[in-house]
Parts: sequence; C-alpha cells; structure tokens
Amino acid sequence: MRRVEAGGSTAHWAPGDHILWRYRENGGERFHIARPVTVVRDDEELLAVWLAPGTQCVKPVLVDGTPLHAEPLDSRYTKPRTVQLDRWFGTGVLKLARPAEPWSVWLFWEPGWRFKNWYVNLEEPLVRWSGGVDSEDHYLDICVYPDRSWGWRDEDEFAQAQRDGLMGPQLAERVRAAGRSAVEVIEAWGRPFADGWQHWRPGPSWSVPPLPEDWDRTPVHMTS
Repeated sequence: MRRVEAGGSTAHWAPGDHILWRYRENGGERFHIARPVTVVRDDEELLAVWLAPGTQCVKPVLVDGTPLHAEPLDSRYTKPRTVQLDRWFGTGVLKLARPAEPWSVWLFWEPGWRFKNWYVNLEEPLVRWSGGVDSEDHYLDICVYPDRSWGWRDEDEFAQAQRDGLMGPQLAERVRAAGRSAVEVIEAWGRPFADGWQHWRPGPSWSVPPLPEDWDRTPVHMTS
C-alpha cells in the first residue's frame, strides 16, 4: 500500500493503488466495516475505487454470529455486536465519491457485466488518511435504475435507528436533506450518473488487495 502523506491538497493516490474504505460504528469510534479496494481515479473532483469479487473484508455481526440482516429490525441495533472476517460475494462494486459530498455512488452489475443499478449510499463525507478513507453510514439509501427511475431504500432501518437513539432529530433531518439533494442530481441526470461509469471495466492485471492486519488502526487524518 503506497503511503500518501498528509498536509497538502495535491496528495492523491495513483490508479492501481490499494487503500481501505472503512466505516465507523454508528455513534462510536470503532471501525466495524473495512474493505480493501483498488484506486481507479483520485483527483480534486472524484475518488473512484474498485471492490473486487472475493476481497477479504471486515463486517459487523451480532456477538453470537447472527448476520445483521437475519436479526429482527426491532432488536437489530440494540443487541451487542462484534466483527468478523468475510469475503465480498457476487460481482464487484465500483464506488464513486466526490470531496465533501455526504454520499457515495456505487455501481452494481449482474454476472456477465450486465449493468444492474446505481446505489446512493448516504453517509458522512469521506475523511482521507494515508491508508484510505473513513466514514459513517447513515442507513438511508437511494437505488437508481438504468431507465433513470429511482426509489428510497432502507427507510425502515433509518426510522429504527432514530427510535433506538442512534440518530437524533437534527442528524436525521440533515440526512434527509442530503437525500433530497441527491435526488435533485438524479432527476437532472448529473454527475456521476451521466458519466458512463457503467461501461467501465477493471484492469485485467489487477490483483485482489489483501486486508491489512492493522485494518482498524487509528488514522492520522489528512488536512486536505
């Protein structure tokens, strides 16, 4: 993993570099999601990374090993959790994020590179550090389809997180406002939806990046 030093707005990764894309647990400081990715593009306008099939990742589970999606919603966010290693299943994911924007856009494909959809993941704006980027997920998402139609996703989880005290009214309204802003971009068919990323393909020589042993290390954040 090539180091990118903090302290300057021109510090960027090169295509092919391996970095970590991580999420903190909601309302906490520990990281509970870590995904090694390959940099596709990184400049003042956009960070694009590729999450390859079979990548070893870190994901949250309940302490008894129950997957989160298998736990009833009313107790999903209140039962104790831990993390476990897993592999990214299915096809890969292309993730796109613009500086300071409170969402990232993910592209999904069916087997055989048949484009499936864009996915707007509402989240804290990415914070860069020498080994990757960090954020906190905000539950609510938007799915955008090839015919340019769209719909809200995970509104039930968004509501439950508020009931369980993981998201206060001010943050919830900020997330809703971010979602409305994203919808304006979608309906205007702005960037990155209009940029043709659905036709992108990973380099044939790219390797699957390994998960670093110190994936949960506390970062020294970049100042840019």
